[in-house]
Amino acid sequence: MINLNKIKPFAEGGNRRCFIHPEKENRCLKITFMGRSKILKQNAPWYKQLRSEESFDDNLREKDGYNQRALKINDPYKWKHLAIWYGMVETSLGQASETELIRDTKNNIAITLEKYLLTYGMTAEIKQAILDLESWLRYTLILTKDILPHNIVVSDKDDRLVLKIVDGLGLKSFLPFARIHDLFAKRYIERRIKRMHARISWDLSGRKGNWK
Repeated sequence: MINLNKIKPFAEGGNRRCFIHPEKENRCLKITFMGRSKILKQNAPWYKQLRSEESFDDNLREKDGYNQRALKINDPYKWKHLAIWYGMVETSLGQASETELIRDTKNNIAITLEKYLLTYGMTAEIKQAILDLESWLRYTLILTKDILPHNIVVSDKDDRLVLKIVDGLGLKSFLPFARIHDLFAKRYIERRIKRMHARISWDLSGRKGNWK
């Protein structure tokens, strides 16, 4: 068991906390807040409340996202824009999803795309990085939920910015067609890319109105 009792999280979201692995500085341990899955189920629409409480656990949903068809292909290119997942591990704070911790060339924890855009705006470098991410999505057909800037981090390699998805894998659509057929996967991914640009534009505009 990994002891996290005296370690502070380096990031915290609505559902999970993120810790640096105490023995592996390039790995992240994500732990769901105690009782969070129950609260999410209680606040969900009635038809979603028919699902099990476990289905609202972000760690288990992440596990399912990494088990998708596109990631079972033996091609290292699939990790170019995605944090590697190492499985579920036990910690003193509960079960954790262990993933790659993305750092920049100075060994700092990579900042989110959201922070980059709010700090520097839409630079030529980040615009190209976004285009690279789009090409990767279209080639790999890796399924994500809404691609939100705070679920993407900005790293750098060979003097180029590289975006990495660190959260939000899986299928947002209720119907499973994109999971089983490339044609539906391609259509689904185009919708996700379109929504990603809508969200980025919303962030850059000062978040006026509703981005959806």
